[in-house]
Order: sequence, then C-alpha cells, then structure tokens
Amino acid sequence: MNKLPSIPMLFALITILFIASCGDQEIVYHNPDLFVEDALKIAEGISVSDLKTIVDTAEMYLILDVREPNEHNPGYIPGSVNIPRGILEFNIGKAAFWESKYLYEPVKDDLIILYCKKGKRGIMAAATLEKMGYSNVKFLEGGFKQWELTYPNEYERNEEAGEHDSGEEVGGC
Repeated sequence: MNKLPSIPMLFALITILFIASCGDQEIVYHNPDLFVEDALKIAEGISVSDLKTIVDTAEMYLILDVREPNEHNPGYIPGSVNIPRGILEFNIGKAAFWESKYLYEPVKDDLIILYCKKGKRGIMAAATLEKMGYSNVKFLEGGFKQWELTYPNEYERNEEAGEHDSGEEVGGC
C-alpha cells in the first residue's frame, strides 16, 4: 500500500530545496562601477613606481595591455603585449598566440601585470585571470595614464599608428 509522505517530511524536503537553490544565484551588477568594485575584492594592484622597479631590475614578468589596439599602438609601456580585455580569456592560454609574439606562454604562477587606460579594465582583467587560476596577477593602479604622467619619456609606440589617442573613451575607462 502506497503511503503519502507526512506533512513534516514534505516541509523538510521543501526547506532543503529552498536552501539549496539560494546558493547558486548569480550576482547582477546594475552598473559597471559595482562590477569593478567586486573585482577589487579579488585583484591586487601595483603602483607605477613598483612596476618601474620591476622593469629596471629585469625581474621575470609579463605586462599585458588590455586596451584596444587603437589605444595601445600610439603609446604603451615598454615590453607590454596587447591583448584586448574582450579576448584575454581566449588568448592567455593559447600557445599559437604566444608563438606569434615570439614569447613563451605564461604559466599559472608567472608575475602578470595588467593595465588599461585608467585602471578599471585592468582590475577586471586581473580578477578574471585570478579566477582562471593565475596566482601572481596584479593590475597597474591608475593604468597607462598614471605611467605616462609619472614617466612621460618612457613609453613605446608603433610608428605607423599616428599620434597618441586622445579621443573618446573605449571600454569605459
């Protein structure tokens, strides 16, 4: 004879399902600044003076410029590799990409420093790489603008690119 579950058993089952469903809710960001604020909980910054020390002492590092190519080409930190934030996740672990740059693919514990124009895309990119298992990732505080203000004569440019882009913001920062 089939017996229906008791009221307390049904209540317990519904409670367990309710609690289990609460754990997988996604966060919804109502503006990009909230997204950046949340990424700052994961990402670690580095000052331009600390980056300059790293560059000058020839420590092992990788600098990634996550701006768009039209922002990167007119002026960038010496030795940086341009991987726009929108394709970073797809290229960071792709051997063919690194071979095209004549570089080794970074391993998960390499020092990787990311920057954009002012810092927000760098913060989000750093948090993304942390989530992908890269353990020694930092973003440049103040981005390329801070580097340019602090070290105005220490940047490279692609000569065919024209003058430094002072146009509209790209990617929100």
